[in-house]
Amino acid sequence: MSSSSLAGLAALALSSLTESQLSFIQNLPKAELHAHLNGCIPISILRQLAESYHPPSPSAPDISEIQNGLETLDNFNLDSIHEFFGAFRTIYALISTREALATATRTVLSQFLEGHPPECTYLELRTTPKHTSTLPLHEYLDAVLSEVERYPPDRAALILSLDRRMPIADRSVISVGKIIGEAIRLKNEGRRVVGIDLCGDPLAGDMTLLEPYIANAKAAGLRITLHIAETTQNPPKETLQLLAYGPHRLGHATFLDEEAKEKVIKEGMAIEICLSSNLICKTVPRLSAHHISYYLERNHPIAICTDDTLPFRNSLTAEYALLLAPPPIGLGLTEAQVERIAKNSLEVAFN
Repeated sequence: MSSSSLAGLAALALSSLTESQLSFIQNLPKAELHAHLNGCIPISILRQLAESYHPPSPSAPDISEIQNGLETLDNFNLDSIHEFFGAFRTIYALISTREALATATRTVLSQFLEGHPPECTYLELRTTPKHTSTLPLHEYLDAVLSEVERYPPDRAALILSLDRRMPIADRSVISVGKIIGEAIRLKNEGRRVVGIDLCGDPLAGDMTLLEPYIANAKAAGLRITLHIAETTQNPPKETLQLLAYGPHRLGHATFLDEEAKEKVIKEGMAIEICLSSNLICKTVPRLSAHHISYYLERNHPIAICTDDTLPFRNSLTAEYALLLAPPPIGLGLTEAQVERIAKNSLEVAFN
């Protein structure tokens, strides 16, 4: 991602580094383990895809809506982040053909894995599979995987996301059971699917229904990561239910209570930390109050991640800058501490 695409505290932290510190971060072997495909497509690529867009059905966004959506995506500020997520319908429409999806995926992979040096050594890209009249589910998965598999296994892999709003077992639509079934099939065929994620509206769905599906995925050799305790409204009982499924990593884990924290520490569940995402979405009031400090104090495994580079106007390099930059801009960690965090990220990867 170009420096002109960066904004917010992460950009400020990056600009505060010395040349030596920047070089240290850039050349540090590290993994990006929490990057959502649709939220990481550069606006320039979305505009390119819009040039050849034709509504595939009467219910699809028309050209005017697409243009309005692109303007929102391009011009929102970090204080109006919800405007961005309201325009996701534009992104879904623009990648609703195999060719467009492949272009978007290729660009996102390149954004992280190319460059001199690249943003990360290894990337686990995640996506919630879609099924449209122009892109059946199996083609969606094949299109994304074909781009991921252009890289060797030690550079890139795919995680399939379950949306909490999905039906559980309806095989006629995109459902939890269907996604996990596809993930198991693809893994058994030797495709580069390494894990299952749970994401979406943090207050939706009945999480007690997931147990047999998560168990099936784990039995097939898939690893599990769960967005968990993202809001103060998430009941502690639900959080403990999700932790009982034995996930290998946790996304955000912002509002774990003491009982949940004790279980996470005891079982060594790694935390995917998205600093800018938490600050901009206001689930954390300031960097000094971020829950990363709790895990650093306990030498617990964490991975620094971007979440969605387009709305959060960040990069993995800029997120690492937040670790190294002096307070109040950053956390003021030592290079040895930052190096250990980067090593953690590679150690908890699903490859």
